[in-house]
Amino acid sequence: MEYNLFDALTLIGSLGLFLFGMKLMSEALQKVAGDKMRSILSAMTSRRFMGVLTGFLITAVIQSSSTTTVMSVIFVNSGLLSLSHSIGVIMGANIGTTVTAWLITILGFKINISAIAIPLIGLSFPLVFSKNNKRRSWGEFVVGFSILFLGLGYLKSSVPDIRNNPEILEFVKNYTNAGGWSVLLFLGLGTLLTIIIQSSSATMALTLVMTYNGWIGFDLAAAMVLGENVGTTITANIAALVANVSAKRAALAHLIFNSFGIFWVLLIFSFFLEKITWFVENYHGVSLTSNSAIIPIALSIFHTSFNIINTAILFWFAPSIKRVVEFLLPYRDDDEEEFRLQYIDIGLLSTSELSILQARKEIVLYARRTKKMFGIVRKIFEEINNKKFQKHYARVEKYEEISDNIEVEIATYLTKISEGELSKLGSQRIKSMLKVINDIESVADSCMNIAKTIQRKRSKKTWFTAELRDNVNNMYDLVENSLSVMYDNLNNGYGNIEIQKAFEIEEKINKYRDKLKKDHIENLGKKQYTYQAGIIYNDLFSEGEKLADYAINVSEAIDECT
Repeated sequence: MEYNLFDALTLIGSLGLFLFGMKLMSEALQKVAGDKMRSILSAMTSRRFMGVLTGFLITAVIQSSSTTTVMSVIFVNSGLLSLSHSIGVIMGANIGTTVTAWLITILGFKINISAIAIPLIGLSFPLVFSKNNKRRSWGEFVVGFSILFLGLGYLKSSVPDIRNNPEILEFVKNYTNAGGWSVLLFLGLGTLLTIIIQSSSATMALTLVMTYNGWIGFDLAAAMVLGENVGTTITANIAALVANVSAKRAALAHLIFNSFGIFWVLLIFSFFLEKITWFVENYHGVSLTSNSAIIPIALSIFHTSFNIINTAILFWFAPSIKRVVEFLLPYRDDDEEEFRLQYIDIGLLSTSELSILQARKEIVLYARRTKKMFGIVRKIFEEINNKKFQKHYARVEKYEEISDNIEVEIATYLTKISEGELSKLGSQRIKSMLKVINDIESVADSCMNIAKTIQRKRSKKTWFTAELRDNVNNMYDLVENSLSVMYDNLNNGYGNIEIQKAFEIEEKINKYRDKLKKDHIENLGKKQYTYQAGIIYNDLFSEGEKLADYAINVSEAIDECT
């Protein structure tokens, strides 16, 4: 029987069906979890061991180590997960991905799940059309699960049978009898397939099917598994290409972790396989060479033991991995290193009062970031070069997104503090801090609104007179002073704030806003500039005054607790 193009396309289609089922199942589970996925990840990574456990559990559930590592990279990029904690999650994800192999080995080969896949789709498909989001997501999960094993069933039948295709057997022989070179070749093949497919689980499924059908032996299948461990790091590194340096470091740590594991296991490759072969053959009483059906079991044991041992070794060297990636990827002057929490973690300190102190430090840093954000907005207003404008605008968008996330993190931390034993003054300061972070986040929102207005001015090619530009800049000078006083009051701490100075600047801003509004109405009547320019001009100085209101609110909230 000749293996033709149609058979090859059937094989590719089967793999596609498997991948689609995995994608649907993974996305459905993430929808069911919702924001809890991020909360679980940040709550369970305060210690390295908990980070490993978290990475294992999430990967075991969503059946994709790539998704877990990419999520880690995204959270590091957003400042919601530290580099140290992300390394633990990545280690756990490597162990979690071995669950896929066991599911396929136990269920995919021992039980004909594809036979009940269609009835499962029939039972769950009505849920897909449910108006309830959770029920719909569960329906999608079961459909995805069924499609995954349908794909696996087709995959098993579409892989060429070597015994009935001597030409293919002859072709494989050319590459399976080269000793160490064959191991390296199939290691590279596993890496390449995983890079192309972008899923180590799918490549693992393909490898298991190949061994089950007797296409390749245990040693070469094990080499492919090692290659899959390298290939799976590519997804996270691709995700990190457009991320900040911290995220790039997390992705690089993943690559170093997996590459080191492959290095040491290759040194003892023959010995390692011999021990696994001995264990499987003694347990089943059958030789791997005489019964290829038990090779998937041996391969699953190899996959699991390798990842567990590698994690057990490198677990203690996580700080060293962190130092290596920090050395290889140093921060540049324009890198936004401050995009992460520096003073608080998910765990509280020994006393609530000390935790309040840490929270106050984080809020001061939060205010400094937001003040810097307004400085970037001012650059946007003055920028002429289109490329530089887009770069600055993208930074403002990034700051605004991170500001939202940091507000949630600090608020969560403050809420946990409030559940402990607090003095009356401590309780008041918690309430004050919650108000403060809400207003700081509103400052960031106003910065984003101003940036959008400037972008609208640019897209509509609206021209401002020199007087209008000077007026906006004068308003923003006052606003910047207001932000500086806000920051100083936060930084100086309770009892040392300059509330009177904050009120004086606020009064100046209000008076100047009133003057600009009055002049604006008169100038529109005289047609000194277009109506469109007038609308944008009014939005710019009005939003500036609104931003300053949030700044004075911060100083007032601090003053209430002195």
